[in-house]
Amino acid sequence: MNQPTHTPDRQQTLERIRQLFTLATHEASAAMSRWTQGAITLELETVQEVPLERAIDQLGLGEELLTMVVLTMDDELGGSIILCFDEENGRKLAATLLRRPLEPSAEWTELEQSALTETGNILGCAYMNAINRVVSRELVPSPPFFIQDYGASVLQQALMEQALYSPEVLLCRTRFLQEQQQLNWHVILVPTQELRELFESALLAPAERPGSCGTKKS
Repeated sequence: MNQPTHTPDRQQTLERIRQLFTLATHEASAAMSRWTQGAITLELETVQEVPLERAIDQLGLGEELLTMVVLTMDDELGGSIILCFDEENGRKLAATLLRRPLEPSAEWTELEQSALTETGNILGCAYMNAINRVVSRELVPSPPFFIQDYGASVLQQALMEQALYSPEVLLCRTRFLQEQQQLNWHVILVPTQELRELFESALLAPAERPGSCGTKKS
């Protein structure tokens, strides 16, 4: 299958979006480091446009059952932030945050789920705070929710709205590091077409604004 091609203007726009998400990832990394007492940091892995039918394979989610925390970037404009782990790594993070022994075979407790959803909340707010300083409106993420499902299925649902407007979809993926060793955790950002246009117009004519995030109550 042919790789997507982009005009110089499109490549420049993608580079500006990459710079925006680099800044947002830097702030999310600082927040994650504080949350885990310096144990975990983040790095931007990729920002790319790929054909819709290749998006799931490109991210390597496969058919594995994953533990995920999902939230929308904005109630009106939509878009998704998906924090995903394999079972082992999700358990390890919960045990680390709660300072409890790892119990990989036990049922997930409400406290463990809460630890992971609060992680999603912290990361979502950090991303949105960085983005809000660039765009012309304040984006507020939804409350996060904990699910266990197949990553490919969840991503496909998140991509459906993009697919209505374009045969190619924009994806941003961030990796987690512990003492410079990559972990099998990822944050995947999937903006809607409206959010993409908001990012692009703001990056062409930046308008700095303060913006402070607090997730909306459920």
